[in-house]
Amino acid sequence: MSRSKRKWDHIRLALATGQERKAGFEDITFIHQSLPNISLEQVKLDTRIGELSVSSPIFINAMTGGGGDRTKEINRDLAMAAKELEMAISVGSQMSALKDPTEVESYQVIRQAYPNGIIIGNLGSEATIDQAKTAVEMIEANALQIHLNVVQELTMPEGDRNFCSALKRIEDIVKSLSVPIIVKEVGFGMNKETVTKLLSIGVSAVDVGGFGGTNFAKIENNRRESAFSFFNDWGIPTTVSIAEAKAAGRGVSVIGSGGVQNSLDIAKAIALGADAVGVAGYFLKILMKERVEALVKELHLIHGEIAMMMTALGARNILELQQVPIIISGNTHHWLSERSIDTKQYSQR
Repeated sequence: MSRSKRKWDHIRLALATGQERKAGFEDITFIHQSLPNISLEQVKLDTRIGELSVSSPIFINAMTGGGGDRTKEINRDLAMAAKELEMAISVGSQMSALKDPTEVESYQVIRQAYPNGIIIGNLGSEATIDQAKTAVEMIEANALQIHLNVVQELTMPEGDRNFCSALKRIEDIVKSLSVPIIVKEVGFGMNKETVTKLLSIGVSAVDVGGFGGTNFAKIENNRRESAFSFFNDWGIPTTVSIAEAKAAGRGVSVIGSGGVQNSLDIAKAIALGADAVGVAGYFLKILMKERVEALVKELHLIHGEIAMMMTALGARNILELQQVPIIISGNTHHWLSERSIDTKQYSQR
């Protein structure tokens, strides 16, 4: 099967598979503040993702590219929506364009539609230094995501089976490129040990890509003759992944993603420690069903709702939202307790 056909299959199956509410956000509860001592006008939503300054804590996470005109149109519309709210946006894996130059335009369309935006490139951990440099140049990227997708590759009929030396390749890219490197999971979550290893080689930002969003194991199983069903529920929920990543050390900038479907999820992810929140599947569904105008309207609504919640919590900015007290219960509490991550630190802030 061609990469172009596979890329479109991923979009089609992602929409058909949908998302389950398994990211853990139901386990997070804000402690109400009756005297927030703040006005809505004081709330600011700008934040930092590693070395990048962005005007919104939300960014449009990696989705597609390399699937011909259909993925080109999706990327153009996503870029138009991001431009409307001055949000950061990431492209899907650019390996397709590196292997087939006719697909380059399906990625470059984002820079064309959003010339002054924060745009993040994307390659897998198999990438070489030269491929990473080419990917950045292709879209004049402000940063590069290196995605980790071991379970997806193992489930994919034509996927990789060798994951040796991935950390060394990422280290080489970190040392050789002038743009920040963000290491991203694709729906199976990250633990604190993984984040610690990434910090040790100079990675300053991780996207936890937690379990509970688009399930690439299920997507790839739908493409198999004999399913690896044991991978369908494999992974670390998003809420757990954010807390695990923060437990790795203060030097890491955390992006929360995976099953984020509304403004409350975004606010909870930030309260757990995320510096920014990536959303993909939810935005894609709106775009494909209702077009770009509906997506822009939803983005404005989400930003307004986050500001309202921050006002209720007395948080004037993202740093203060990261410090509001929350209660962690359910499976998230159990998991973190078993992993010796103190949940009381969140409730006593």
